Amino acid sequence: MALSPEVEFEDIEDDSDVIETSKTYKIDFDSGRITNEIISGLDAIKQMVYMALRTERYGYPIYSHDIGNELQEVLSDNETTDAYKEMEIPRLIEEALIFDERITAVKDFEIKKIEGAFHVSFTVETDEGTLEIEEMIGEDV
Repeated sequence: MALSPEVEFEDIEDDSDVIETSKTYKIDFDSGRITNEIISGLDAIKQMVYMALRTERYGYPIYSHDIGNELQEVLSDNETTDAYKEMEIPRLIEEALIFDERITAVKDFEIKKIEGAFHVSFTVETDEGTLEIEEMIGEDV
């Protein structure tokens, strides 16, 4: 007689290779509010890109350390030249985005200084398709 009952367990399939969908609520960046519209695929990735560009890394305890960018530190440094800032912007943007496993490459940067801010355009290659991104960086620094 056993001290505990003998129970047979079924084999459980390993779902670790299953890719999660990227469904998320859409953010209205003009109002700064979350809508009740659900987006996924390329739209969700595009929203993540803009969130990463507009969020300072380590600035908000609600976000993990993977979320956001470190552009503020470089752009607010009055000791560095615009040429140095233009050189660092692509690296910092790529570091902000490449952690997302849906993104395969960040490339083709074009940067122009316009009235104290940098107009940045670049291409993001994803497993869903290609995104063309444009953003003004450093307006509020």
